[in-house]
Amino acid sequence: MREIKKINRDGLLLCELQAKTFENSIDKMESSSEIFIRRFMKSKIAKRLDNQSILDGNIQANDILTLVDEEYGATDYGSVKYTHNEMYWIGYIYRYFSFTYDLSSSQVYKIIKPKELRGLFLPYHTMDPSQAIERILEAKGMFIDEETELQRQYEIFKRIRMSKKDK
Repeated sequence: MREIKKINRDGLLLCELQAKTFENSIDKMESSSEIFIRRFMKSKIAKRLDNQSILDGNIQANDILTLVDEEYGATDYGSVKYTHNEMYWIGYIYRYFSFTYDLSSSQVYKIIKPKELRGLFLPYHTMDPSQAIERILEAKGMFIDEETELQRQYEIFKRIRMSKKDK
């Protein structure tokens, strides 16, 4: 993994904007929450959140929803809608993850899918976002710092060597 960036004012603005966008999608978008999230995370507007150029304008959450529909075309595919609170938290966590680890929206989406995040909402939504993300990465065996990763690789190496000696 990469060096973890400290969240700053711009990062918090981006988190809030994405969280509101996700929350508003419940009432404004016809598709299921998972379809919306997939489209959003791979959209052109998500790239503008990734590179922070979106902060140069005065775009609102509902404007972002319109841009996602313009890019992909409106759809009513899927029926499962998450709750407003779940969507707000998922949007916030995705952006916080992207910002602090300097990953694109699509990279973060590949690491953790919406259904998995939804399952973590109840146990993790009261945690600091950085702690929640750390726990998610640990559970996936993806380590944040180089030292932990090197230690993990060394343990694997030792097990392999020991198993060859036993033969």
